[in-house]
Amino acid sequence: MKLAVATGGATALSACLRAADEPVPRGDDPETLPDGQHRWNEFLATDDASNHELPRHHLFLSLDLVTDGVPTDDDRDAVASAMATLDRAYEWSHAGVLSSLAYTPAYFARFDADLAYPLPEPRRLSPFETPEFDTQDALLHLASDRSDALLEAEQALLGEQDQMNGIDVETPLSDVLSVSNRRTGFMGAGMPAERQGEVTGIPAGGPVPEESPLFMGFKAGFRKNQATEDAVTVDEGPFAGGTTKHLATIRQRLDDWYEEQNFEEQVMEMFSPLHAERGLVEGAGENLGDFSGVDDEIVETIREQARDYGRVGHAQKAARANRDADGNPLLLRRHVESTDDGEASLHFPSLQTRIESFDAVREAMNGSDLTDVPTIRQRVNNGILEYIFVKRRGNYLVPPRSVRALPTPTGDR
Repeated sequence: MKLAVATGGATALSACLRAADEPVPRGDDPETLPDGQHRWNEFLATDDASNHELPRHHLFLSLDLVTDGVPTDDDRDAVASAMATLDRAYEWSHAGVLSSLAYTPAYFARFDADLAYPLPEPRRLSPFETPEFDTQDALLHLASDRSDALLEAEQALLGEQDQMNGIDVETPLSDVLSVSNRRTGFMGAGMPAERQGEVTGIPAGGPVPEESPLFMGFKAGFRKNQATEDAVTVDEGPFAGGTTKHLATIRQRLDDWYEEQNFEEQVMEMFSPLHAERGLVEGAGENLGDFSGVDDEIVETIREQARDYGRVGHAQKAARANRDADGNPLLLRRHVESTDDGEASLHFPSLQTRIESFDAVREAMNGSDLTDVPTIRQRVNNGILEYIFVKRRGNYLVPPRSVRALPTPTGDR
């Protein structure tokens, strides 16, 4: 069961179905779902501090049109039919399947018309990374607590079986789109610790804490450090109601993180030196509640902290660019851990109104402006950059549900 989503295929699905002890809830009329495909929060569980909790299992399918040129109306009808069946077959919830279908600049380049919303090509976002770029046509993100539901949805969408949760699939996505890349992820306390002995990038001895939802040992996704769904929603034009997505795939190498850094040093590099000095973080950080503690003082005194403590924190660097004029976060991050290719890694989807907001936060995270402090080097004592390596980047437009099936650049319905 633990390996089922990562492995995929009919055999994994069969194992999940045999182990399932209750039915997967069916969806309602798709017209009752929010037009914004990214509007998951209303349907997500929350922890004791009201932080939204993502489903436990995630699947990212990179898709390409099976034909060259501009998609036809028949192609569009086929995709619309497949996605509507998905919505009817599974409740929009942890117990069912949440989804979003997004499109790349390469997809919109098939058309003669210019895209009516800014969507730049993916690019290197630091001087020390060499990522591959996602240039396929589309990205389908599926998420669920139920591995059986996730795998059944995948198999049915790809034409490998005729039903989703007992509902006939008239037209599978595979009639129009083929899978060029399959990525999987997971999220939840205990899941990284359970998998740490199976992957490269984690030292021997089981250092990942049992209570941590992430391989690096700390909680993330604090509600007050996340943009609201309204804040990342496009508010005008033909794609109003949608959003943009950046997806990075990042390899982790955590031997030095666990073998050379003690807990206080980890806190310094994940949050800030003042977090460690003041003892703000306990364990995985559940005691922080709904706010990471990266306040104005933490951000504004970053250079003083760099000189006094010889290092700076990942969160305090990123926060410098992740706030609007009123202090509200700009990015809604929904990253998940992964064991794809036998490596400790993570898939990092970020939602924002414009990709340039993500680029600015990444530039602040690089901390290149702090390397004039003698102890701060580009990847050492500079947040968590020493331990993470970007493998892939992609930029996407997530259109509103009303035009999610192979949209035109002008959003014509």
